[in-house]
Amino acid sequence: MQTETTSQVLTSLIHPKKQSRLSYIWKELKRNKHYYVLMSPYMLIFFLFTVIPVILSIVLSFTYFNMLEFPRFVGWQNYSRLFLGDDVFMIALRNTFMFAVISGPVSYFACFLFAWIINELSPKIRAFMTLVFYAPSISGNVFFIWLIVFSGDRYGYLNGFLIKYGFILDPIQWLTNEKYILTIIIIVQLWLSLGTSFLAFIAGLQTIDKSLIEAGAIDGIRNRWQELWFITLPSMRPQLMFGAVMQITASFAVADISIALAGFPSVNYAGHTIVTHLMDYGTIRYEMGYASAIATVLFCIMLGANKLTQNLLRKVGE
Repeated sequence: MQTETTSQVLTSLIHPKKQSRLSYIWKELKRNKHYYVLMSPYMLIFFLFTVIPVILSIVLSFTYFNMLEFPRFVGWQNYSRLFLGDDVFMIALRNTFMFAVISGPVSYFACFLFAWIINELSPKIRAFMTLVFYAPSISGNVFFIWLIVFSGDRYGYLNGFLIKYGFILDPIQWLTNEKYILTIIIIVQLWLSLGTSFLAFIAGLQTIDKSLIEAGAIDGIRNRWQELWFITLPSMRPQLMFGAVMQITASFAVADISIALAGFPSVNYAGHTIVTHLMDYGTIRYEMGYASAIATVLFCIMLGANKLTQNLLRKVGE
């Protein structure tokens, strides 16, 4: 009898009794029910307006759906048409990647650099400079400023300046010449990029424990660059991740700037992006199945870019 009991004890130690996953989840829900009750309004809205639309979009991407007839399953036809038969999409894909590769990293580093510099100022000056840098991203009619700057007549600020000092003789049609459209849109996007990420970096810099800097000085950190790499950046990983996600989303989702400056569609699709292509098929042609395929491709690109960024940020401070 004692041998049997000992055997059971040893068996229970070596192979502990596994609770079913459902019972474990149920116990955790009961234990933390107050937290889940408080989270439920947000989670409900998140699932209704984010998760479910994404799932429906993926499902509709395999159908033909014109908003009038019931969706008809067509398999991979939308995707084959997208990559093999849609030349405009390939232009939009190239333009979008150029936006992301240039404006994404540049705006990300600019946000952090300006936040780092402004954080060293006195509180009153810091508050004023934060407002100055953040204001363009929340200005509703900001595009009108750039339309005046790049106006194609002599009254445009840029043309007027160049003509006055003899760089050109005749006005340049900046926003109707495909050689300049993409560059101009990237410049405006960079100017508007000091938004939410900039505020997140300012907040992150404010929460760094000063004792870590003192400990680092004792451990051998001798200059601000070492302090930045080994203390500041590792302490700001959540804000860095949040800022990266926001900048990636903004760089891949460029549409309003292109439409406001270059028109819809732009000349020879020089300012066309994946989002403007999506808007074309979703809100003008009402080919919702094809538009869903475009949205799914964009979703996968953003997902891959975010995953790559997460892997890079994990190496910060190593």
